[in-house]
Amino acid sequence: MKHPVYLVDDDEAVRHALALLLSTVDIDTMCFADPQTFLARLPGLKPGCLVLDIRMPVISGLKLQERLNALGVDWPTIVVSGHGDIEACRRAFRNGAVDFLSKPVDEQDLIEAIQKGQEVLERTLDRRAERAETLALLAVLTPREREVLDRIAEGFTTRQIASGLSLSPRTVESHRAAIAAKLGTTSQAEMTRLWLHGRETP
Repeated sequence: MKHPVYLVDDDEAVRHALALLLSTVDIDTMCFADPQTFLARLPGLKPGCLVLDIRMPVISGLKLQERLNALGVDWPTIVVSGHGDIEACRRAFRNGAVDFLSKPVDEQDLIEAIQKGQEVLERTLDRRAERAETLALLAVLTPREREVLDRIAEGFTTRQIASGLSLSPRTVESHRAAIAAKLGTTSQAEMTRLWLHGRETP
């Protein structure tokens, strides 16, 4: 699989067993004995899928989930619990977990959950890369070109844009041509799509 798995569990035997299992299906796994160690290493880690034990001393798996959300880390998470706690399950899903598994973990269930997490992560990274590309395109527009693009995206005609910005229609057309060259499209629909994409919340 393309992305690593980060296993956070205070039970050494569980860490060893799950890491061994995942190695048999070529899943690159990094183990952590506690959330504090994981958080300390977090800045240097590549995006991956998290497998978190729900009950750990100091910082629980749910608290770690919440802390990661607060940091803007939206990596897919599988929460593992030795206790059939429905409320904990609800909290895990509210925090963005892709699955909630009970111990002892069924091997196939875990592998399938990680596969689902990998797919979610791939889509997230693709969206992020596409948005970064859109923002890079929009960043080369001049302030006046951004004003013109705003109005193009809002459906105004050349004459309406010219009137609203106190420009001549010819000047607006000149700006529009520059925008088209920089964005790589003459389509109003595509310009509008890029404009909307650039305004989305990350």
